[in-house]
Amino acid sequence: MAMRPSLLTRGLSSASGPSDTGSPAEQRDDAKKNMLKAMRPLPTQHYWNVYFDRQQKDQPKSADGTYTATLEQLGSQIESIQDFWRYNNNTPVDQIKMRESIYLFKQGFQPVWEDRRNINGGSWTFRVPKVNGPDFWTRVQLMAIGEKLQGCLDLGDQLCGVGLSVRFNSHLISVWHRDASKQKSIDAILATVLEELPAELKPKPDNYFYKKHSDHAGFKAPVTTPAPPAPTIQAP
Repeated sequence: MAMRPSLLTRGLSSASGPSDTGSPAEQRDDAKKNMLKAMRPLPTQHYWNVYFDRQQKDQPKSADGTYTATLEQLGSQIESIQDFWRYNNNTPVDQIKMRESIYLFKQGFQPVWEDRRNINGGSWTFRVPKVNGPDFWTRVQLMAIGEKLQGCLDLGDQLCGVGLSVRFNSHLISVWHRDASKQKSIDAILATVLEELPAELKPKPDNYFYKKHSDHAGFKAPVTTPAPPAPTIQAP
């Protein structure tokens, strides 16, 4: 009986190499895993952070009846495609509870309407059935880190990040950008998201909407301290 040819594994770690007694399929799978381990990280153009907003049961409401964000940064910064998949594959979106949210935001931005870099911005929100939420969410995140969403924006505008919030029977998936005065950006974000989604995930027109951050009932404009008056110079 002819001997099974060995797989070429030069340059790959031998610690988890294919077993001599494994089937051809198992050997190919082991070789693939070793190859992926040996690959250099594919850096993302920007660094990204993951935030989690957990609404506490006894969390006090603000004067207008809304809850304030209680953000917690999860894990380390995402700097490569491998980092993204490591985070995404180990984050069970279907276990996020009612009123909790998760965000993937570009370094320098926080998922807060009143953040100084978000204050003039807005977001598209897509209401997605929970059965489709994880797939929709992964695709929108890839559009973000792959610069697809940034690339469609008007000159001078910036993508801030994307978010997922859990509601009773749906996931609210949002795309935030910095300048809500740029209609070209607003139109392009929607067109890009719908273009990139497969037919089975495309939401109906009544299941998505755009809103400026400042139009939300809970928006609180930062208090600015007026500059002191210039000193009066007395004539000699």
